[in-house]
Amino acid sequence: MYLEIFLALRYLKAKRKQVMISIITLISTLGVTIGVSALIIVLAVMSGFAGDLKEKILGANSHAVVFLREGSGVVDYTRIMPQVEAVDHIDAAAPFIYQQCLLRHEKNVSAVVVKGINPTFSSRVITVAQKMRSGDFNCLLGALATGDHESESGLIPSIILGGELAASLGVITGDSVFLVSPFGTQTPVGMVPKSREYTVCGIFYTGMYDYDSSWIYIALTEAQDFFNMGSRVSGLEIKMDDPLNADKITPLLAAALGPEYYIRDWMSMNQSFFEALKLEKIVMFIILLFIVAVAAFGIVSSLMMMVMEKNKDIGILKAMGATSRSIMLIFLAEGLIIGTMGTFFGACLGLAISWIADTYELIKLSGDVYYITHLPFTINLFDVMLVCFLSIVISFMATIYPSLQASRLNPVDAIRYE
Repeated sequence: MYLEIFLALRYLKAKRKQVMISIITLISTLGVTIGVSALIIVLAVMSGFAGDLKEKILGANSHAVVFLREGSGVVDYTRIMPQVEAVDHIDAAAPFIYQQCLLRHEKNVSAVVVKGINPTFSSRVITVAQKMRSGDFNCLLGALATGDHESESGLIPSIILGGELAASLGVITGDSVFLVSPFGTQTPVGMVPKSREYTVCGIFYTGMYDYDSSWIYIALTEAQDFFNMGSRVSGLEIKMDDPLNADKITPLLAAALGPEYYIRDWMSMNQSFFEALKLEKIVMFIILLFIVAVAAFGIVSSLMMMVMEKNKDIGILKAMGATSRSIMLIFLAEGLIIGTMGTFFGACLGLAISWIADTYELIKLSGDVYYITHLPFTINLFDVMLVCFLSIVISFMATIYPSLQASRLNPVDAIRYE
């Protein structure tokens, strides 16, 4: 085998009259390099995009939510919380209230999603407390402890806004805003929307435009009073020890709570979105793999020209006792060397570009369109190994036909006129 590899390497070093063969070989190698690097970069983008979205979704949302199948909310959530937290793989639970309202500041109005929370419990379930741009997540604790609101004590309750929402309304920490509920109060003149003033005590930024532009947080007791829910809550938010196994943990939780409750985990709530990303990644992989396949035709052309150029050498080698298998191995090795070199340089180039683009956030995006502010690159070792393996396999398949042609050459025909 040493002789075959030695000859393959010698043939790659073209003489002056074989410059065209060297140029075609170089183009073939560059084709494989570009194809492999493009595949690695695109797969890194797709993996990074999906991973970043998962991180932001899990940061602003819980891993699962528990609702009551019948009725307008969970009444005895203090009894259910210990049951939930006793289930295997459940780390914490927190009550919440979820409603949609309008938020007004001066002449600016925006539709918002209101979440009533207990910061003590919710900080164990979601990570918004670590994403505060200004103010403190625990500023809601004062209103939660006293249950005060403007109509009873003259105190103005606190509210926390998303960064994009605050920017669109022109609000900073300390400003006053008005929350308007579509579920108003009945008066002699008809239904009147309910409105209440709040003081902005904090602004958070998750990096997810949908959340930062529409979500607000108020104290749980304040939400219960504002939405006339009494002691009820919309449901419970759940944190699991491994959110990637949510589909396996959810049935355990459902069995512990009974049929009157239903549970939705983050996977099922975002299933269609992530399935679309997965399908797009597969399609892009297949399409870009054709770049490597096209480069393989360059390897075929290069080897065919080399076989024609080396007719005399092949004839002499066979006359000296070289077998057809040895001749075939020479050109197989030559094609594999071209493919392996292109794969190696392509992998290095793709990994380098992905690392630089991710580290320095070179590609900026519009957050209101793409949910994220820059294009993330996540290098997946399995993806890189798969691309390299398939590239070498394609390169090997491209060498088979020229190698067979070389091995079938008759030595008498090759050296007859020499």
